[in-house]
Amino acid sequence: MSYYEIQGGRSLYGTLEVHGAKNSVLPILAACLLVPGQCVLHNCPDLSDVSATLDILRLLGGRAEREGDTVVVDASALIRSSIPEHLMREMRSSVIFLGALLARLGTAELSYPGGCELGPRPIDLHLAALRALGAEILEEQGALCCRRCRKGLQGREICLSIPSVGATENAMLAACGCPGQTTIVGAAQEPEIADLQGFLRAAGAQVTGAGTSTITIQGGGALHPVEYRVMGDRIEAATYLCAAAAARGEVELTGVAPDTLTAVLACLERAGCTLRTGGESISLSSAAPLGGIEPVRTAPYPGFPTDAQAILMAALAGGKGNTLFVENIFDSRYRHVDELRRMGADIQVAGRTAMVSGVGRLHGASLRSTDLRGGAALVVAALGAEGATQVFELRHIKRGYQDLDKNLRTLGADIQEVP
Repeated sequence: MSYYEIQGGRSLYGTLEVHGAKNSVLPILAACLLVPGQCVLHNCPDLSDVSATLDILRLLGGRAEREGDTVVVDASALIRSSIPEHLMREMRSSVIFLGALLARLGTAELSYPGGCELGPRPIDLHLAALRALGAEILEEQGALCCRRCRKGLQGREICLSIPSVGATENAMLAACGCPGQTTIVGAAQEPEIADLQGFLRAAGAQVTGAGTSTITIQGGGALHPVEYRVMGDRIEAATYLCAAAAARGEVELTGVAPDTLTAVLACLERAGCTLRTGGESISLSSAAPLGGIEPVRTAPYPGFPTDAQAILMAALAGGKGNTLFVENIFDSRYRHVDELRRMGADIQVAGRTAMVSGVGRLHGASLRSTDLRGGAALVVAALGAEGATQVFELRHIKRGYQDLDKNLRTLGADIQEVP
């Protein structure tokens, strides 16, 4: 088992290009099932979650190959519509295949998905949306058996009670195979959903409204092969910005749209960082300990992203002043707090709230990554801490970050992956 060895206290300087967005590429890869031909995806990050998705595509009968950051998928000759449990359990987002398989083959069989343990994340909204389109779904012993009803799928209005990203994406993919018009009301508005729409439109689908609360799909038409570039990863960008804020220094990130990170940038600026933004670039300068800011409340986009909560908390824990965090999305997203306390952090948790009192400087410790973003938060904290830190359980981090240690070394960090 490898781990990161990090010597903290070194300021970060330089320029870094952000990889493609994990939360964009996974649903786009599932969308490739709708295209009976070859799709070419550029800016595709090399992550364990992406590798698992490509394994699923191959198992279904598709061809999936990678060369650098380009992935080629050919779903012309699918041979099966079932996904075994061991692949489903590797990641939560594997449930996105449900809508795509239903639209392409009219049937899908899979187990409940796995992923990080962040508390209950029921897929009831996914299933309700598919049932509204005419799917029959049986749930038996942890497995889902989904098929078209005898009358077939038909476009209609779907109302989501909460703006679930996964349910919105699943409904979009299934609706592409439904004759007639589907309207998704109460849709999630995340930039990654707009990116999925961009791919579908490039392939010939009639989809509008992504990025707003109402998405319309005119389904039933044939899709054609497409070449598409995945958007930059806003959460990866937030991680490097928080790392630079914690360790101090000056960094520039390219390949990411600043308007997808408005809530995070506002928090960093209020904490004392200087920020400059361009078309697809963000520069941050931090020369003093971060200060406390008004409460940070996670919320669906365009609110503060839950994926950046632990990362910002880690940066502020080594600063000065108090900051209250309120986690409104997941029940168990403070699992990183105990590890930060091992570094000397003063964080008090009560239910969905966490009060962070900056201690001026954290110290190194031996830590265990608890989940994807919690693991990244430990790295952020270690970069700004005194002394050496070891971060174990890197499998979580590698689900969402490509070459994290290499990229940080590019900026001057002292970090090594030790076998």
